[in-house]
Amino acid sequence: MQHIIDRFIGYVKIDTESDPKSDTTPSTAKQWDLANKLVEELKAIGMEDVTIDEHAYIMATLPSNVDHHVPTIGFVSHFDTTPDFTGANVNPQIIENYDGKDIILNKEQNIVLSPDYFEDLLLYKGQTLITTDGTTLLGADDKAGICEIVSAMEYLIQHPEIKHGPIRVGFTPDEEIGRGAHKFDVKKFNADWAYTMDGSQIGELEYENFNAAGAVVTVKGKIVHPGYAKGKLINSMYIATEFINGLSRNETPETTEGYEGFFHLCDMKGEVEETTLQYIIRDHDRTLFEERKVTMQNLVDQLNTKFGKGTVSIEIKDQYFNMKEKVEPVMHIVDLAEDAMKALNIKPLIKAIRGGTDGSQLSYMGLPCPNIFAGGHNFHGRYEYVPVESILKATEVICKIAELTASKYDK
Repeated sequence: MQHIIDRFIGYVKIDTESDPKSDTTPSTAKQWDLANKLVEELKAIGMEDVTIDEHAYIMATLPSNVDHHVPTIGFVSHFDTTPDFTGANVNPQIIENYDGKDIILNKEQNIVLSPDYFEDLLLYKGQTLITTDGTTLLGADDKAGICEIVSAMEYLIQHPEIKHGPIRVGFTPDEEIGRGAHKFDVKKFNADWAYTMDGSQIGELEYENFNAAGAVVTVKGKIVHPGYAKGKLINSMYIATEFINGLSRNETPETTEGYEGFFHLCDMKGEVEETTLQYIIRDHDRTLFEERKVTMQNLVDQLNTKFGKGTVSIEIKDQYFNMKEKVEPVMHIVDLAEDAMKALNIKPLIKAIRGGTDGSQLSYMGLPCPNIFAGGHNFHGRYEYVPVESILKATEVICKIAELTASKYDK
């Protein structure tokens, strides 16, 4: 256990925050720090064909150790962390034999991780938790996934009695800003299917995700001295408020769950002369997803009719689509993961992702790619934590999938 703890902590202490405003890949130079470390580590544990390209995409191979043909399977994780909350100077805390009570993350700032608010904590009584110190995120999304993949490959190399076919691993930058798969070379990866290790709670197994788009709304105003502004000044912030109020408050992240979609206002910047609103649009149902985009455009048109042509504009860009369409024709790859969990006495939690992974884009690029739990909770903030036992179990699931795949094709 300590070996894996040390590996995970070594990863999270390296700042790999991505930047949506950058047009480079990776979007931040500091992502190379962990990328280069991973290349050396993969070589050190005995992986073959270890490569890293000019955009920091890492690939490596564990050759088959059986004589019969087995499809090549892949495991993928991302090494960047979200720009939503700082990932610099991460100082992990280890809570052994968690007692089910409040965890003081930061005494000076009175930051508490409490099961009264985060009920999932009670699932892990008696286990070892890794938390933040309350001032940063942890980075289990998705450094837990990387830790699990590397540890599984190391274990399979050290235990050749476990029979498996060829395995490919891939680590990507910039997943948190929606670009993780943009420059992933599926042909070079050369796997028949893959799994992202990027889920949360132990047992999660997902092959459905949101359809996703981003929208930028720009509102133009006119600035005039306020003392002489009657009939002349146009305050863009008031018009932007009308746009915000024109979308249902019952269709936001904080009011929806399950398969329910939403509009999420995630950033706004305003002055009298110009206000910009940044939204993300999400829905599992493709028809409803398209309707959401139409709803926003119609609202823009209504405001332009009211305030004048060109007052409000919108730019909508699709980000990714529901992988269900690409995975359902090959559901045996989901069944394999489910069987692996059951063999390890893990209860599979098959559910739809209220988000996306590299796997959603990779599935549309020709690499069907369901998502498996990595173990972390409360991603993208100061209350993030991961049970060490969940990391260990995810590592075992990877090994078991490899073993079951080889067994299935031994005919």
